[in-house]
Amino acid sequence: MLRLGQMRKVRLDLWEVVLIVLLVGAALYRPQAEEPGSYSDQEVKLYAEKYGPERSTEGPEEWMIRDYFQDRRGGTFLDVGANHHERFNKTWYLEHNLGWSGIAVDALSEFAPGYQQHRPHTRFFALFVSDKSDETARVHVISGNTLVTSANREFVAQFGTPDRVDTVPTIALNDLLAAQKVERLDFLSMDIELHEPAALRGFDIGKYRPALVCIEALLPVRQQILEYFAGHGYVIEGRYLRSDRENLFFKPFNAATR
Repeated sequence: MLRLGQMRKVRLDLWEVVLIVLLVGAALYRPQAEEPGSYSDQEVKLYAEKYGPERSTEGPEEWMIRDYFQDRRGGTFLDVGANHHERFNKTWYLEHNLGWSGIAVDALSEFAPGYQQHRPHTRFFALFVSDKSDETARVHVISGNTLVTSANREFVAQFGTPDRVDTVPTIALNDLLAAQKVERLDFLSMDIELHEPAALRGFDIGKYRPALVCIEALLPVRQQILEYFAGHGYVIEGRYLRSDRENLFFKPFNAATR
């Protein structure tokens, strides 16, 4: 016959077993990976059904851009941190399918031949966009993952060991646009891995007044980005918030609702 202390010990042992089973189960559980081209969020599914399933952008950004402009033809863009001329690119569809033209800027000169060959209506510049021109920036690169190229080595190191450092001339967007005689912009894309606030300081958004801005807003710089656009009369396009968790979309406060 078990005494009270022994009964409590047995009960405790049983709870310990249950706890171990739960912990092991949690450790072994892995959410089932989605099939390529599948989308779990209802909002994204709607855009995929209307504009997809193919896209050039890394995420669903292309569909949001097309949705905002309603596939309007013949606009002008500025693509900062443009990367490859087609793959993971936010302006490829605009030029290739809708006849847009504009400027693409990226710190890596290796992308230049692709733009020269495949993007006849895009002027490509291998420059580092900052708040001042005619300086130099040290850009850390993982050759196998150019999507995370940045002047911030610690940021790049999260994704692997940088295997080279490029020294790149800097340019302020105001200087670049003036030199290229650009007077207006319909769309601004900016994805430069934590250097967005500095690039925005060199950009007169009141002069060029893009109708839509798609900007990567990683946590360390998100508040600065929000304050910049709020201070210049822009608001978040809220309908895209849940569809794209990496970028923010901004439009002028007085923009007509589509």
